[in-house]
Amino acid sequence: MKHSEIVALLPYEQPFLFVDELAQVNDDGCEGSFTFTEDLVFYKGHFKNYPVTPGVLLTECCAQIGLVCLGIYLMKLSITIENLKIGMSSSQMEFLKPVVPNEKVTVISRKIYFRFHKLKCEVKMYNSKGELVCKGILSGMLMNQSNG
Repeated sequence: MKHSEIVALLPYEQPFLFVDELAQVNDDGCEGSFTFTEDLVFYKGHFKNYPVTPGVLLTECCAQIGLVCLGIYLMKLSITIENLKIGMSSSQMEFLKPVVPNEKVTVISRKIYFRFHKLKCEVKMYNSKGELVCKGILSGMLMNQSNG
């Protein structure tokens, strides 16, 4: 499966798509990137005179790249946007540095396990300087509607 095909299967669209590029994906993990451009609406109110990306959106970016893209690849089924069901079941994140407007981040995930449609991954997000921004463990369920 091509990287562009995986991204096309994501059940998200602007303004809630946090994947610009998927650089690599294999059975053990994946890597992708996203740029939090200054025109994103949440920067207008988070925080006054010092806009930073909310942690919940950093988590979402990690989940879309590190969990959902990897899960689509691992399923290796003929799935479509219409029959893909996704649900996050747990997240444990630690935030270490802020992400400011126009910052490009890279997410690297490592599969811990994938069984019974549940995927658990270790995720790490780095800023453009290569500094660790956040890290954590994410879990989710991925199913093809026809089998679940």
